[in-house]
Amino acid sequence: MKDRSHDEAMAELFKEDPAFAAEYLNQLLQDGEPADLLVALRQMAEAHGGVRAIAKETELNANQLYRTLSPQGNPELRSLSAVLKALGLRLAVQVAPQQHHHAAAA
Repeated sequence: MKDRSHDEAMAELFKEDPAFAAEYLNQLLQDGEPADLLVALRQMAEAHGGVRAIAKETELNANQLYRTLSPQGNPELRSLSAVLKALGLRLAVQVAPQQHHHAAAA
């Protein structure tokens, strides 16, 4: 049996279960570091034919997309939306759970 890297295992899991992929990204957006989100997006890109295939589908520069999806990347909203669309996902905004705020007396 061939040993798989963590990235390969995650890519396979994301490909087999898109709902899990979406939930995983949501958790990272809520609780994680931006670098973790970018690593997950790169793993998902690998599950969908690789970063070059995603770059071609989204009409983004492949070298720039590799840099964007690196742990030090800082994707523009347009790039992020295009990558998510190519992965069968979309960016969404939800109301955050209410936190108890103490209003200052006026």
